Amino acid sequence: MSKELIEHFINTKVSASDMVETGIKGVKIFKITQPVQCAPAVYEPSVTAIVSGQKEAIWNGAKYFFDSHKYICCTMSMPIETGTPEASPEQPLVGVYISIDSQLMTELVLEIQSVNNGMRRNKGELHPKGLLTAKWDNDFTEALNRLLLLAGNPADLAILSKSRLRELYYTMLKGEAGFALRRSYGVDNEIARSIEYLSSNLSKAITIDDMADYIGMSRAVLHRKFKQATNLSPIQFVKSMRLNHAAMKISAGINVNIAAMEVGYVSSSQFSREFKRMFGASPKHWMKGNTVG
Repeated sequence: MSKELIEHFINTKVSASDMVETGIKGVKIFKITQPVQCAPAVYEPSVTAIVSGQKEAIWNGAKYFFDSHKYICCTMSMPIETGTPEASPEQPLVGVYISIDSQLMTELVLEIQSVNNGMRRNKGELHPKGLLTAKWDNDFTEALNRLLLLAGNPADLAILSKSRLRELYYTMLKGEAGFALRRSYGVDNEIARSIEYLSSNLSKAITIDDMADYIGMSRAVLHRKFKQATNLSPIQFVKSMRLNHAAMKISAGINVNIAAMEVGYVSSSQFSREFKRMFGASPKHWMKGNTVG
């Protein structure tokens, strides 16, 4: 098996810049042929496997580049800035996006944890991360290729898609992202649950104490574990999540004040001040250069 087979499959299905459904639940293939500057986004639990090209991301002030050597694993909702500034028709970004099925992943993680006390963490891995990369090994390549082969065959999709997804998830759980995935979907998934709680209540004035109470953890322990998982304090994370969601809404044409209220800001002046501090421009000025359409 090789990545070339996967790339060939994508090129036969996607002719220009687009993201296309495969018919497999949560699995899309994509090609980007034009440069896209980094912009605020929110990564949901997912895996992005880049077959060719390069993706850029800015997280907590640091710049990262992702390519075909490792796949990107996001185990919980994460606010981030991302783009493809180097993409071109000659060197497009080509890959597969897989939204993690939380029920299927949880079932598999719990099953693994019940067998021989689960799997050991990778050597040198101290704490699980919400966003990380993992080596694209032969097992992952073969499982991904077998999954994509189902596309276009309704009978195969209906009968085999769940088992092929489960096979792919299993290769991820055995790989470098395994420890983080098991912590996010197993019995010790407090940080992932606190982020899910926040994401579901962005329009409300959720506090750090609310998040700590929701998962039954002290504020101090939440702060420590949150920093380990996301490299941000809970307060920084909440702010980033709200501002990124607001920026995405503004880009879609939503009024600045409405966008602020929809992500939990009561004070428009506070929203403008924090938005400018994070993105380098006031919401209204930023809107002029980033509104889609």
